[in-house]
Order: sequence, then structure tokens, then C-alpha cells
Amino acid sequence: MAKKNEIKFLTYKGKPLVRNGNTIYYGDMNDPFVIMLSITSTKAFKDMEVADRVVVQMLNTDPDCRPRERIVKKAEKKGLWNAMDIGSVWLHRALEKGNA
Repeated sequence: MAKKNEIKFLTYKGKPLVRNGNTIYYGDMNDPFVIMLSITSTKAFKDMEVADRVVVQMLNTDPDCRPRERIVKKAEKKGLWNAMDIGSVWLHRALEKGNA
């Protein structure tokens, strides 16, 4: 049975997605790593704005980690789909390696 205060998140490949403005976090903050997607530019497509350039960063969630060491990997991709694709691969591999 679900708890009353349980928050439901949108998920992608079984991991939560949380958006705050032009920043999307992908992954569970209780895991060792999460992916941060920063939409740096958008373009018009029909009657809406879509992501054009997206910076993808894999972040270490250890609170004792120094700020410079938080960013484990970084890339810039064209389009949100390409950014999510590389981010999900990075996250899956990092979490799989951590559990081995």
C-alpha cells in the first residue's frame, strides 16, 4: 500500500526525472551518481520551444566530495534526446560498476 506522503516522479528507464526551470536531474539522489541536464538554448518548432543545446554532466552525490570533484563527466549535445541518451548510458555504467 502506498504511503500518504509518497511523492511520485516522472521516470525514464526506471530512474526519476525532476525538472527545475531549464535544468533536469535524472537519477536517484540516494545513488552514488546522478545526471544533470542543463538546457542552454532552445529553438522554435511549430508552436513550441524545444531544447537545442544541452550540457550533460554526471555528478557525484557524495556530500563530502569537494565541489571540483563533483563533476565526473561532461559533454554538450544537440537536442534533449541525444543528451538523455548519453546521460542514461553514463549513469547505467557508473551504477553497474559501483555495484560490482
